[in-house]
Amino acid sequence: MILENRRMRGKVIDQKHLIPFILITSLFALWGFANDITNPMVAAFRSIMEIPNSEAALIQFAFYGGYGTMAIPAALFVRKYSYKKGILLGLALYATGAFLFIPAARFETFSFFLLSLYILTFGLAFLETTANPYIISMGDEATSTRRLNFAQSFNPLGSLLGMFVASNYVLTSLDSERRDAAGNLLFPTLSEAEKAVIRTHDLAIIRNPYVIIGGVVLLMFVIIALVRMPVTQTAERSSIRAADAAKRLLKNRNYREGVIAQFFYVAAQIMCWTFIIQYAENINIPKAAAQRYNILAMLLFLSSRFISTYLMKYLKPSRMLALFAVGAIATTLGIIFIGGMTGLYCLVATSVFMSLMFPTIYGIALKGLGDDATLGAAGLVMAIVGGALMPPLQGAIIDLGNIGWLPAVNASFILPFICFVMVLTYGLRTSQLDSVNQKQHYPT
Repeated sequence: MILENRRMRGKVIDQKHLIPFILITSLFALWGFANDITNPMVAAFRSIMEIPNSEAALIQFAFYGGYGTMAIPAALFVRKYSYKKGILLGLALYATGAFLFIPAARFETFSFFLLSLYILTFGLAFLETTANPYIISMGDEATSTRRLNFAQSFNPLGSLLGMFVASNYVLTSLDSERRDAAGNLLFPTLSEAEKAVIRTHDLAIIRNPYVIIGGVVLLMFVIIALVRMPVTQTAERSSIRAADAAKRLLKNRNYREGVIAQFFYVAAQIMCWTFIIQYAENINIPKAAAQRYNILAMLLFLSSRFISTYLMKYLKPSRMLALFAVGAIATTLGIIFIGGMTGLYCLVATSVFMSLMFPTIYGIALKGLGDDATLGAAGLVMAIVGGALMPPLQGAIIDLGNIGWLPAVNASFILPFICFVMVLTYGLRTSQLDSVNQKQHYPT
């Protein structure tokens, strides 16, 4: 046990990898911004385009569907070339998708916005498939999960900026959100000509942040292109056949179940953050004000991420994953059955327990994979497609209005509840496996 604790308290990052580590860690904030400025767009497009929740949630289908489409090609590209080239291609695709918002706003076509987001997330798939295993490889495997949790802690900083822009610039500037003295939306009562003018204005408001972040991404492309990046101990080896690596991964229970757990976790995260606005609207809180609860949720998420990363010096990641899953299950039950402001506070508090899940599942699933880690990372990034498939289903439930005595928006959170149960299962199973392995290596 003493030896195990010494390994857990080892050096997180070597001095020789510090500059590359800082640069790659900054990418986590870049895709965090894209994730969380996009979540409120579901509610925004629902109003601007006058479409139901289920159709507006196609924003998430396009956004996270890009991960599912491009994760494996990204891994194969990285294996053949290098981590650095994979990152550069990811940044190029990210910027391309962001700049496509210019013609999308010009043509005022919802499908064009979906295409832009789809291409943008091709880039995010490259970045996540590359950056996560690269961070893991920058040091001792015993501290790999802590290292990844630390790097992932900067993802919520980008998310907070995305939420802040959405709340204080986008949602508050939408003319389609103007209300009368009674609090009713004016937009649905206007003529088609008046709606067209407002739609042009609002789509330009949505376009601008994506164009700006596209410029920032191009700047990062130039910086990383000029910096020499290290070849780490688990660097890409094209001599290893992808088919053989895939077979080994499929036979690895810890990895296989990790992909499943990641699918359900990402689905839960996206549902909780996407539909917090609809949940708040159901208790008569306007969109812009509701987005502030999303910001509070992200602040709690960020704080909890740093705290949980520190606690991993003393507690096994798998055990912490199980404990946090129990907390998320409890708050989700409050969301469903308590409702009102208390239910909204439970929804905000769920972010505390979600904070460590993604990087912890990622680190546990990739542990010990060696040269198969790059392809293994692709499978875990592909699992992000859970964020594409589940939100439209939740949106369809919300569109029902009421389910028995429960408001449909409350009842829809049964889907995140099921997802957290799956995460708990993985945490318990891996914790049990860790205990068995510990007894084998350190018999009493």
